[in-house]
Amino acid sequence: MPTPKAPRPFNSVLRALIEVAFIIFLFYSNLLMGEFNRANGQGKSLAIALSNIFTLTNFGIGLVAALIGYIVFEYLRKKL
Repeated sequence: MPTPKAPRPFNSVLRALIEVAFIIFLFYSNLLMGEFNRANGQGKSLAIALSNIFTLTNFGIGLVAALIGYIVFEYLRKKL
C-alpha cells in the first residue's frame, strides 16, 4: 500500500503565489473593462487603455487587495 507523501513547504508557497496572482489578474481585468466602458471614444486603443491601468498605484492596490483576499480565503478554508 503506498504511503501518502507529506506536503512540502514549497507547495504551500507556490499555491499562495498562484492564488495572489489570480486575484491580481481579476483586479486588472476589471480595471481594463472599466477603462473601456468609461472612455469608449474613437481612437481608444488597447495600448492606451493598458498604459492607463498599469501604474504603480494600481499595482499597490491590487497587491494589498490580493493579500487580504488570500488571508480571508485561507481563514475560511481552515474554518470550514
